[in-house]
Amino acid sequence: MKIGTMIGADGSRNTLDDVIAVAKRAEDAGLDNVWMANIFSFDAISTLALIGRETSRIGLGTAVTPTYPRHPTAIAQQALTTAAASGNRFTLGIGLSHQVVIENMLGFSYDKPARHMREYLSVLMPLARGEAVTFQGDEYRVGGVQIDVPGAERMPVVVAALGPVMLKLAGELADGTNTWMVGPKTMEEHIIARLRAGADAVGNSEPRVVGGFPVILTNKPDAAREKIAETLTIYGQLPSYRAMLDREGVAGPADIAIAGDENMLRGEIQRLENIGVTDFNAAIMDVEDGAYERTLEFLASING
Repeated sequence: MKIGTMIGADGSRNTLDDVIAVAKRAEDAGLDNVWMANIFSFDAISTLALIGRETSRIGLGTAVTPTYPRHPTAIAQQALTTAAASGNRFTLGIGLSHQVVIENMLGFSYDKPARHMREYLSVLMPLARGEAVTFQGDEYRVGGVQIDVPGAERMPVVVAALGPVMLKLAGELADGTNTWMVGPKTMEEHIIARLRAGADAVGNSEPRVVGGFPVILTNKPDAAREKIAETLTIYGQLPSYRAMLDREGVAGPADIAIAGDENMLRGEIQRLENIGVTDFNAAIMDVEDGAYERTLEFLASING
């Protein structure tokens, strides 16, 4: 299992130089990946292109970029440019976002999200493979488009998928899934089981499972969880995440946070590897003095 860290999920405000420094620090520590959330701040794909020019080894990915505001040909062009800029270390993570964002804030229809994603992937995936695409659907009609970005190779694409239909699509059409606010029981019995079923149906035997979790190395886990609950309140209110928390049988985001000493963290991360998580994505919760530094150091120490 690869071990990486998340930038931006905790809502902290950083300059562009700060974000790049976080990624360079993760690379220096020996982590495998850095994933960047795409909220209403820096564009994650563009920022990761800059990070790609400032780093040499670490994998880069979005977690995740919403599909509705970007035509699939436009996101393919931008993402393949980032792939070329980073020596093909880039994974494009895409997702539907949430109805409150897409309809209320941006004015798009969220009426048939699964149809939207199926059409989106039908256009995007050939472009990610360097192929020409012709597609006629209800939302997208594309004729003979091919994007040639010198230096870009076949680009992996993962989909933020939580519901059964979306997981099936991620398994059938994309390279895997990227999750957030999913507990270990739900990850094993729902996410991985349904993703693999979709992948198996088309002969994709190794779908990627990127599991994002709030993480902190601490000897005061109860106090840390209280602060995590305050920091991540919104994630417990958005319907898609709320459904995953309810499926897990927990009250809120803090209850799926991995918070405790070295043995606790090591055991929980090993549990995730055992159930099939291929990429552990740690959103380090810097809610105590020194928490970020010691948690990053611990994650580096277990990354064999």
